[in-house]
Amino acid sequence: MLTNSAVARLRADTPGCANVTHLNNAGASLQPRAVTDAVIAHLRLEAETGGYEAAAARAPEIEHTYDAIARLIGARPDEIAVVENATRAWDMAFYGLRWQPGDRILTARAEYASNAIAFLQTARRYGVQIDVVPDDETGRLSLDAMRGMLDERVKLIAITHVPTQGGLVNPAAEVGRIAREAGVTYLLDACQSVGQLPVDVDEIGCDLLSAPGRKFLRGPRGTGFLYASRRVLGLIEPPFLDLHAATWTSPDTYEIRDDARRFETWEGNYAGRIGLGVAVDYALEVGVDTIKARNDLLATRLRAALAERPGVTLRDLGSEQCAIVTFTVAGHDSRTVAKTLVDQGINVSVSIGDYAQWDLSPRGLDAVVRASVHYYNTEEEVDRLAEAIPAPTRA
Repeated sequence: MLTNSAVARLRADTPGCANVTHLNNAGASLQPRAVTDAVIAHLRLEAETGGYEAAAARAPEIEHTYDAIARLIGARPDEIAVVENATRAWDMAFYGLRWQPGDRILTARAEYASNAIAFLQTARRYGVQIDVVPDDETGRLSLDAMRGMLDERVKLIAITHVPTQGGLVNPAAEVGRIAREAGVTYLLDACQSVGQLPVDVDEIGCDLLSAPGRKFLRGPRGTGFLYASRRVLGLIEPPFLDLHAATWTSPDTYEIRDDARRFETWEGNYAGRIGLGVAVDYALEVGVDTIKARNDLLATRLRAALAERPGVTLRDLGSEQCAIVTFTVAGHDSRTVAKTLVDQGINVSVSIGDYAQWDLSPRGLDAVVRASVHYYNTEEEVDRLAEAIPAPTRA
């Protein structure tokens, strides 16, 4: 567990902590000084020497990012692609699968809007069937229901580990065992879990995993990565290729590279890539288990404080919950509540029903306030949020 002095050091290393109570880490965390410095240093080098020349000079740092990510999630460096965001990572994997009419996708109620839209587009384009696995009594994906829905037509299991609209943690490793037993490809959206929870791809058993840099990893915006296991590389042809992803071998032929970088393009944000590697190193130095323990403490404190506030209803589901805390306030639109908090220097966000049609809307929720703690936050900041909640109004 992080001591008070350790938290103070982490906050001193995070300039934004002096300006705002930042409880929007599920949106984008405050960056450590080392990440910002690394990005700026590379941009300056590009300005002084040229973009190509700067990339060549910093090739070891760029390559290190692959090693750091691999270490973070228990993968091999050649199974990592560094791309511009988590959605692009997820899309490059999903749209690279070969679909046939009648193929089935099993997914969860807590799926993210971008993923659901991709499912719907693929269903319209290829005649694929989308099957949403029901929740169990706690609100997480039902493993028994998933087992009962499997048949020879299931081509993909694709779930979100932690949804954007709540603190639920879906049983990713148990889903992985089901997928392995059935021989079905498993794509995990780890957008909100990497950086706040221990994530090991071997333990989880996923074939594909996508994640961003900007959220709980505390990296730069415009960065993300895809893990693509050697088990499935031969089954996936990226939806588009360039001279980085493939080699033009003759006037009429090309050959796709045999590692995960087939999902990348030649041009990229090299300053961001270096910054992402620094952010991953930072998380590893703090320790993912230590981060989770600190986040659990802060989130538990926040839920307890909110539960005592008149008119506040906690909206998180699941038997296991994480650093994302969602709630509503009686008589107040969630957007108004969020603005009230932001006006007081407390950064939170709002998850709306349009982004979670299979989850929030069936629960009768138009929107929820989302507060997301991280290990550099303090108990005082958590208490400040709870105290700033507006009083409920009568209908």
